[in-house]
Amino acid sequence: MTDHIYWKEGSLYVLDQRALPFKKVYIQCRTLADVIKAIKNMTIRGAPLIGIVAAYGVVLGAGEALQSKGRCTEADMGRICARLKATRPTAVNLAWALDRMKDVYKRCIHDADRLDMLTDEAIAIHVEDIQNNRMLSLYGAELIADGDTILTHCNAGALATGGYGTALGVLRAAHEAGKRIKVIATETRPYLQGARLTVWELWQDGIDVELVPDNHAGLLCRKGIVNKVIVGADRIALNGDTANKIGTYMIALCAHQSQIPFFVAAPVSSFDRHIENGSYIEIEERDGKEVKYVQGKILTVKDVKARYYSFDVTPARYISNFITEKGIIERPFRKYIRMLCS
Repeated sequence: MTDHIYWKEGSLYVLDQRALPFKKVYIQCRTLADVIKAIKNMTIRGAPLIGIVAAYGVVLGAGEALQSKGRCTEADMGRICARLKATRPTAVNLAWALDRMKDVYKRCIHDADRLDMLTDEAIAIHVEDIQNNRMLSLYGAELIADGDTILTHCNAGALATGGYGTALGVLRAAHEAGKRIKVIATETRPYLQGARLTVWELWQDGIDVELVPDNHAGLLCRKGIVNKVIVGADRIALNGDTANKIGTYMIALCAHQSQIPFFVAAPVSSFDRHIENGSYIEIEERDGKEVKYVQGKILTVKDVKARYYSFDVTPARYISNFITEKGIIERPFRKYIRMLCS
């Protein structure tokens, strides 16, 4: 799946993931403000995809500056990137993509060339992500055996990336290689990315998939119903501590207790070489109202307080391997992650 995001005639078109799987609605982003809104309100989500969309947002912001005053200054570029960076604080791919766009801006001498060069870089980030996902998935498929039942959490598929996916990409590659696998997907409250997106993607690919409530992880691991776990990542520290969708930490604990391999599939852009461990990862806290409503329908007492952290951090000691486009990372994680990020 690659049609969930595309650039056409100076606009970015994104598939509204809030409406899936019931209907396919595309949102046209004509301005920087449109992109910021799409990221903040969960029209799009997934760490790699957020980075890609932000890169296109830089193009739109630079275009607005050029149209209004004939040039895009360094101050304009700083303002554009700062606004985009503030949308979702946990996923490092966002800052990584913005840094690449700023580097292109600095290399461009003539204002007349800037927009074209920035557009080319955004497209390159998009295309590279798809290529990296495919390579990552081929490496990861080697860890999946015929007959495996794999638990996954949230959505780390094509919809969360430029295309093909990370954790789900590994499962796709294993399926395409002829391995008979079954996937158990958690529903992933409160946005139900597992129920709405992961199940939909795998079902379309003809992969055997079953949906369970989030609170089933312990039972599934203890009874041996699943024999592997694979998830994506939003930010990975140098020691291997990993931020991912809230609930991942609990699943990792269950897998560890039952001696089930726990894999994290993520591109190199998800590794943060600036932080030593997970204590430095900022955890996004969203509006508690998002817990109280599903598809606009209230689930509880209207005036009750609610809390929603989007992510948690899984300590490296509970992770078996990292799967990247450069290969499988084994222990000691810090040594190989440093080499990867140098």
